[in-house]
Amino acid sequence: MREKLTKGDVAKIEAELEHRKVVVRRQAAKEIAEAAAQGDRSENFEYYAAKKFRGENESRIRYLERVLKTAVVISDESKEDEVGINNRVVIFDRDMQQEETLRIVTSMRGDMLNDQISIESPIGKALMHHKVGDVVTVRVDDSFSYQVEIRQIIKENDESADRIRSF
Repeated sequence: MREKLTKGDVAKIEAELEHRKVVVRRQAAKEIAEAAAQGDRSENFEYYAAKKFRGENESRIRYLERVLKTAVVISDESKEDEVGINNRVVIFDRDMQQEETLRIVTSMRGDMLNDQISIESPIGKALMHHKVGDVVTVRVDDSFSYQVEIRQIIKENDESADRIRSF
């Protein structure tokens, strides 16, 4: 799947990639060398742990390179009065009779437990480009939908956005 990323997302991924290639690779190699110097590798937990750490780092590097290679860069700009990427949105769920604040983010940053809602999710898709006062129908699937009212849009730029979570 091609990730939709903002220019800010791309910059953060590139920074993480550079850090992993330059700093973390060097650290992993040092840990492997130090553990190997302890002698018998067949029962050397530190050696296996260091090799596992290196493997995890190399896996993350490959993943980030693949994301950058296949990503579609999208704009995070939106009209002043519309919901866009990196905006916090205060919504009122009519069924639950409760207010909630969500942040609309790219799929790479999506984290429902921290109210970071992906633009690819049903509610993220439904809210995009709507205005305060709009009542939006969120279609979860063919048999279930619900309505929310947009009560407030809080504009934020990418610099104030949370970091991309690590996988």
